[in-house]
Amino acid sequence: MHENDRSTHVAELTSWVRQFVEERDWDQFHTPKDLAIGLSIEASELLEHFRFLSDDRVAELLGDEEARQGVAHELADVLYFVLLMCSNLGLDTTTILREKLNLSAERYPIEKARGRNVKYTELDSSPSQE
Repeated sequence: MHENDRSTHVAELTSWVRQFVEERDWDQFHTPKDLAIGLSIEASELLEHFRFLSDDRVAELLGDEEARQGVAHELADVLYFVLLMCSNLGLDTTTILREKLNLSAERYPIEKARGRNVKYTELDSSPSQE
């Protein structure tokens, strides 16, 4: 884990995003629908960096500092929208992530899901049936 990630809290990140938005009077443009659209667009822009590339080409791409920075900026845009949407909807980011991880842990028990890349509804089938 990077040093900044160890010392910066979600509340601080959210505060940075809130300040950025408030200084520009952008809340008027941030309805839940518009934030969800923005999040989807930014996630798609992240995906564009990898589209049509083999795993080897992706590894090569991520070895290039400029390309890696482009990916990092798209990830930052996704995080921006996640934090802003949680803030605007009054959702506690930490709580909703913990709740979802707990739900996923129930759906994907280690003894059934470890090393398997299938939806939780398919975990009871044997690997030979996949």
